Amino acid sequence: MADRSLRGMSIGSKSMETDENVDFAPRLETRYQCPNGHTIILPFSTEAEVPVVWECRCGEEALLQDAEKPEEVPGKAVRTHWDMLLERRTVKELQELLDERLELLRSGRLRRGSGSF
Repeated sequence: MADRSLRGMSIGSKSMETDENVDFAPRLETRYQCPNGHTIILPFSTEAEVPVVWECRCGEEALLQDAEKPEEVPGKAVRTHWDMLLERRTVKELQELLDERLELLRSGRLRRGSGSF
């Protein structure tokens, strides 16, 4: 039976297609310079919008060769849980709620970890 079995090949690892009669999209080779001296060469389609900044393998921002670094756009500040809480209640209201819960806890009418509000 082993003589009659077909030998397979790894699926997905090799293609049976050739490059004959295939027209590749026109490409543009771009070069990025990292502040640590690394050079990154990337192919882009001529129709693609080429980014001015690319992240280097060292983690620094590499700049497109012969380009100026774009201005930093101020990002939106991260809202913390406390910030969102203050949008709903004042500090005075929060203090009153805390005092009520502590009183319930101390009197024994509320068990720790019950989580019922």
